[in-house]
Amino acid sequence: MVYIYNKATSDLIGEIGEEDLQFLVDQMEEESMKDRDYSITNMEIAYFAENGASSELVALLREALGDQSEVIILWSQTPL
Repeated sequence: MVYIYNKATSDLIGEIGEEDLQFLVDQMEEESMKDRDYSITNMEIAYFAENGASSELVALLREALGDQSEVIILWSQTPL
């Protein structure tokens, strides 16, 4: 299981499986091999939905974004 957090607040957003994590890693630009945070906007979520993201991942990201224009998520394979 992979834990997804709001980077700004450290609040747990939810959990995803390894396949969803691999989808995120494949889709997002990483600054380094240790990069574990991503900027998520409505545009990214729409792109993910059109390009094969699971409905669970899309729903989790939409919930994390809420009414904000952007949210930075952080993933971890262990609870923070």
